[in-house]
Parts: sequence; structure tokens; C-alpha cells
Amino acid sequence: MTAFIATFSLMLLVILIMSVGYLFRRKSLAGSCGGLAGVGIDKACDCPEPCDKRKARMAAEAEQQRHQQYLQQRIL
Repeated sequence: MTAFIATFSLMLLVILIMSVGYLFRRKSLAGSCGGLAGVGIDKACDCPEPCDKRKARMAAEAEQQRHQQYLQQRIL
């Protein structure tokens, strides 16, 4: 029983330390292999057409890229 309590306490301590580190860094959790993009998959679903939320996100990303290109051209 002592070994169980010691192991449980150690694991609880490790989880507590990891959560404190996550709170301070404010970085989203990510896998070490790069996720689906690492294996060449563009989206997580098998839908033939993206949903409305994804279309809006893709449009916002495209607009942001155009804005960044505009700013870079203006600087040069």
C-alpha cells in the first residue's frame, strides 16, 4: 500500500509541475511529430467540402497573408 501511495503521489506531483509549466508558457499543446500536417493530411475530417467554420478560417488566413504581402511590398 505504501508503494501505491508513493507512486500516486509522484505522478500527481509530475502532473502538477507540468500544469504549472503550461500555465506560465501559455503555449497550446502539440504533439512532437507535427500532427496531421506531418503526414500530409490537410484537414482532420473526410468531408469533400469544408464546413462553414473552416471556410471562414481559411478566408481569414488568406486575408492575413495578403495583408502581410502588402506590408512587405510597401516596406521594400
